[in-house]
Amino acid sequence: MVRDGFFYALGLGAVAAVLWSMSMPAWLTALPIVLAAFFLWFFRDPNRTIPQRPGQIVSPADGVVTEAEWIETVSGSRLRLSIFLNVFDVHVNRVPVSGAVTVCEFRKGEFMNAMKPESVLHNEQTLITIDAGGYDVSFKQIAGLLARRIVCNLKVGDRVERGQRMGLIKFGSRVDVLIPAEANLKVKTGSRVKGGSTVLAVLPELPVETTDAAMAVVA
Repeated sequence: MVRDGFFYALGLGAVAAVLWSMSMPAWLTALPIVLAAFFLWFFRDPNRTIPQRPGQIVSPADGVVTEAEWIETVSGSRLRLSIFLNVFDVHVNRVPVSGAVTVCEFRKGEFMNAMKPESVLHNEQTLITIDAGGYDVSFKQIAGLLARRIVCNLKVGDRVERGQRMGLIKFGSRVDVLIPAEANLKVKTGSRVKGGSTVLAVLPELPVETTDAAMAVVA
């Protein structure tokens, strides 16, 4: 459970207590209690089994893959995956690869619908790049129409492990991942993924199969 859930729940519990003390109608008193239960559920943080084979790139977020395409960047060709999180998804984000954080930049911006392609350029976001040793993986936490706060617990120079918790985006949002163009894609548009446990892609020169033996770490 992310601690934010307790803060919201306690505040709404206090509202319910005040309404009850004022002898308000039962339905009105019950409303903040229902909302408190929702926030406790929304900020859930389940353990995940982390794949352990070399070269595997895992999803940084829960949600649905809405785009999977090759793009050109200043650093060359990249494969970009966009993952859309609705309000019912787990919103804790995780690190896609092990390595060193080389970029961690927060950019203020708009709060348009995260499903719109232009949201990746104009919406408030945090960009993180990880040097995985021989290749880089970048991902963006992108705010959406309802998501008004991005939390990133990383900084440049941090050493991170694949599947490690690194932050969250509150209330519906989008996460984009940029991976090497030569990676062997393991998901497609419409695939539902889970942060830290779903393998998005594997570098071609490394083992590509995922078996139960490769899913040894739970975090």
